[in-house]
Amino acid sequence: MGVNVFPAVSGGASYSSQPPASASSVLLDGQLVTASSITTSVTGTGAPWLLYANGAGTTTITIAGTAYTVTAGLTVGTSAYTGSQSVTVATTVLAPTTFTASTMPSASAWNGVAYGNGYFVSVQSSGTTAGAYSTDGINWTASTMPNASLWTAVTYGNGYFVSIQQSGTTAGAYSTNGTTWTASTMPSASYWYSVTYGLVSATPTFVSVQSSGTTAGAYSTNGTTWTASTMPSASSWTAVTYGNGKFVAVAFGTTAGAYSTNGSTWTASTMPSASNWYGVAYGLIGATNYYVAVQGSGTTAGAYSTNGTSWTASTMPSSSSWIAVTYGNGYFVAVANGTTAGAYSTNGTTWTASTMPSSVGWQCVAYGNSKFVAVQGSSTTAGAYFNTIAPVAYGIYNGATVRA
Repeated sequence: MGVNVFPAVSGGASYSSQPPASASSVLLDGQLVTASSITTSVTGTGAPWLLYANGAGTTTITIAGTAYTVTAGLTVGTSAYTGSQSVTVATTVLAPTTFTASTMPSASAWNGVAYGNGYFVSVQSSGTTAGAYSTDGINWTASTMPNASLWTAVTYGNGYFVSIQQSGTTAGAYSTNGTTWTASTMPSASYWYSVTYGLVSATPTFVSVQSSGTTAGAYSTNGTTWTASTMPSASSWTAVTYGNGKFVAVAFGTTAGAYSTNGSTWTASTMPSASNWYGVAYGLIGATNYYVAVQGSGTTAGAYSTNGTSWTASTMPSSSSWIAVTYGNGYFVAVANGTTAGAYSTNGTTWTASTMPSSVGWQCVAYGNSKFVAVQGSSTTAGAYFNTIAPVAYGIYNGATVRA
């Protein structure tokens, strides 16, 4: 979740800009802009409180376990509170229904995007040195990769952005800031297609898989030097993710799947159909772990797993080439190639259609800082984003002091 934005408690002007006329003092004021909630403590003086919110959605303010619903522009009164009270302010989390267009810094086949340390970072497979970064997922700045390769994917972990390529070489790259890059070397000359990060027993671990149709795999404990691993079958491994102690990989045109608890040794699994599995993501829904996979076969086939080892078929909302999937803020989000069709799911098993801003070849989607950000591989400047937060300004005030 993103960083909360709110000022220190003060008696000054409220961020909500319309303090109630009967308020005697300001206890807390602020904004939710990049996070859906904030929890803090507020000290009461024995008077009832007045709650105010001014935003696009409904705000819930919970005080000492009691929830108050505050409609935009209205004031809600509370009981009297004395002493320090736990307060949570929560705004509406929006379903990712319709994405908005953005503009990448060059017309490239932007195939990968990731979020970390306040930056969205994108790489391209146009065979150039073009890269890109953004602090908000909307406005992008050009960067330079260490060599002209078909950079296919990027991930973030432990202070490093790590990128791999499908040029059939050993080229790799890493960055500590998302803006400047350093060359690294993969353990074999393969079509490295996907990369992810996980923390294995306190050991930072990056894992990459390839689509060369071999058993080649790779892992790194620092993002800069790589070691070869062996996948359980000679397949075109197209995607890998991490969650709940497991790396999980899927492959193209087969029922082959795989999982690993350490990123170096792998065990075979079986997907529910022989599809062109292109994307896989992990999310925690309530207390249940979900791995979700999508395919680019142009069908409605999807898949989910609660353990990363056994899979169940699901149904996407349209027959599309579903290329990528990610998870964030309670939603799985999938994008497809060459269409405005998108999809989202709150449970990883049932899906609802969404809409992308154009019919380009959407190749990747990432979540960070309360936004879903998508990039395309159609060699255009098209990008897309969706903000899941309905921004709200809020205020908590002491009510009027009653004198005998």
